[in-house]
Amino acid sequence: MELYLRDRLACAEGMSQREAAKHFNISRDTVRKMLSYSGLPGYRRTAPVRRPKLEAFIPIIDAW
Repeated sequence: MELYLRDRLACAEGMSQREAAKHFNISRDTVRKMLSYSGLPGYRRTAPVRRPKLEAFIPIIDAW
């Protein structure tokens, strides 16, 4: 998170993406991704949670 903020500040103050990548020892693609998001990109679920197929039988299995 600290690197994310330092990189965004450095680029906002006029440092090029290539210079920032060399300075912080990270990939230029990583710098580009950091600048494309306004906040930290968190995990985003793309599909709903799949329920197990045996869910209807769980009480029977637990009884065994």
